[in-house]
Amino acid sequence: MISAGDFRNGVTIEIEGNVCQIVEFQHVKPGKGAAFVRTKYKNIITGAVLEKSFRPTEKFPQARIDRVDMSYLYNDGDLYNFMNVETYDQVALTKEQVGDSLKFVKENEVVKVCSWNGNVYAIEPPLFVELEVIETEPGFAGNTAQGATKPATVETGAQVMVPLFVNQGDKLKIDTRTGEYLSRV
Repeated sequence: MISAGDFRNGVTIEIEGNVCQIVEFQHVKPGKGAAFVRTKYKNIITGAVLEKSFRPTEKFPQARIDRVDMSYLYNDGDLYNFMNVETYDQVALTKEQVGDSLKFVKENEVVKVCSWNGNVYAIEPPLFVELEVIETEPGFAGNTAQGATKPATVETGAQVMVPLFVNQGDKLKIDTRTGEYLSRV
């Protein structure tokens, strides 16, 4: 159990049966009346951000989040198969559980699978990946005033906006959080 007076950024707790992570907190001591903790927290499963005030003595159960390194094996229709890199256990997740988090992940790459009470709620891909361009239009240099971009399809099927000098067959470094092109490799 953790009291509201002990809140820190990044702490995960259970509020009304939901797993929440503290985003921001502030201890407020008004001139008149009791002190309280103004808190902004994010529901980890739905992504909703809420604000609420708590008395510093209120207690909440601390949520235990498991982050396990797993290797993405393959996709067979609606199921995505992963293997725990330590125990070699295999897990199949549905398209709803995975979402679009595997947009830049190739087979056999290691991702972090996040779960709470055995229920997977998120998959964290590596921050940066190196992917090959399989399709892009040829760029014509000299006909633009400022850094123009063009769409390119990478080997996972995702679309990325790239500078005009990138050609088919080039390897790119991509930030998986934003989906932006960083550099050629």
